[in-house]
Amino acid sequence: MFRGTKIVATVGPASSSPETLRKLIQAGVNVFRLNFSHGSAADHEQVATWIREASAEVRRVVALLGDLQGPKIRIARFSDGPVQLKAGATFVLDASLGKEAGDAGQVGVDYPELARDCSVGDTLLLNDGLIELRVQTIDGDRITCEVIAGGPLSNNKGINRQGGGLTAAALTDKDRDDILLAARLDLDYLALSFPRSAADVEQARQLYRDAGGQGGMVAKIERAEAVAHPETLDAIIRASDGVMVARGDLAVEIGDAALVGVQKQIIARARALDRFVITATQMMESMISSPQPTRAEVSDVANAVLDGTDAVMLSGETAVGEYPVATVQAMHRIIRGAECSWQQHAPEQRQPDTLEAIDEAIAMAAMYVANHLRGVRAIIAMTETGATPKQMSRLRSGMPIFAFTPHPHTQRRVAIYRGVETIAFNNDAVPNSEINQLAVSELLNRGLVEPGDRILITKGDYDKAHGGTNTLKIVTA
Repeated sequence: MFRGTKIVATVGPASSSPETLRKLIQAGVNVFRLNFSHGSAADHEQVATWIREASAEVRRVVALLGDLQGPKIRIARFSDGPVQLKAGATFVLDASLGKEAGDAGQVGVDYPELARDCSVGDTLLLNDGLIELRVQTIDGDRITCEVIAGGPLSNNKGINRQGGGLTAAALTDKDRDDILLAARLDLDYLALSFPRSAADVEQARQLYRDAGGQGGMVAKIERAEAVAHPETLDAIIRASDGVMVARGDLAVEIGDAALVGVQKQIIARARALDRFVITATQMMESMISSPQPTRAEVSDVANAVLDGTDAVMLSGETAVGEYPVATVQAMHRIIRGAECSWQQHAPEQRQPDTLEAIDEAIAMAAMYVANHLRGVRAIIAMTETGATPKQMSRLRSGMPIFAFTPHPHTQRRVAIYRGVETIAFNNDAVPNSEINQLAVSELLNRGLVEPGDRILITKGDYDKAHGGTNTLKIVTA
């Protein structure tokens, strides 16, 4: 049964074997995330090879997404293992302290500028917001805090400033090395962590292009500054090929009460600006150690689908969890349930004052027809770059869009677009008068449509030229 919303799965120790990767693809993974925060270049290269081999073996197209670590600000290490912070106690963050000298009263910090970025009264959050500190005094590199919400604290946990404002650059030296790795691995997408502005995305894209990388750029929305003003968010979205709602750090910076509304805003703006969007972090977190999701997790995944996200992402669930394949199967089941809902089939139409490009006009016309003409069962978009099916996928219809293309890079690129499936199709040696019939026969032979179904076909009809979608036809299978 057709599933429109895509599944992104993070590779880690629980999933980095040829057999498990193959099972994950068969279970429904569309995109694999290589997390550059963990593992060596050799590890990622081996996993990328295994994924491509498994994809070819089971004849399903999957994309590869590399995720840069970014300037994750962390505490250092404790000399005698984890400590327990108690509410009301004093705890010191000190960038000049030795990296292994932490104890129950203080710990080092790997970001020397933290004291300059903070003020007395600020709230600092550790370990994804589970521990809350209030800044009392600042003396050089030493920040003395009161523990507001305590708990266990172990080595290398992250630090966030509530409300944002940390000045760390979006790209670190490690990220620059990993950009070279992403180009060498020919990844389909590269995700930039903690961008504050469109300029951060543009800088990363230029470095990626200079390294020879041709993949799309994904901006991870996880800083308060990125969502503080609508203009900033829109600029970041426009500078990227897609965005990720990175709910872990974002929730810590803006507060969990604001997260749901901001998530919906990001999804809506990405769709309106013709960019794809991934919803990420703790979607099926309990399945790291449980074979079944909680009802709250089912609702979380389903609501992201109903909001129009292109993809939902699994992190620890498939990277280190005990049930990686079962988690993907459960997510597939939940997505299908949400997509069967009546809300998913209500026609959605954008009505811009003017259209600048012919291919955009054709895409919008096709979706209008798909939503209003009785008997239409599928859309065939013959495409060179994937641009036309992407534009179609921005409008909700519940109609499967089949991207027919001869290019492997384009096939993998469209793997993340909501509602789009790809079919390898090379019409170079086919007379123009026979192309439509051949394409429809492809769907009939695969059992994707039935005789008598109406099918929309978009393509460019320039003589002996590729690209430039300018034609919409309605045919009967």
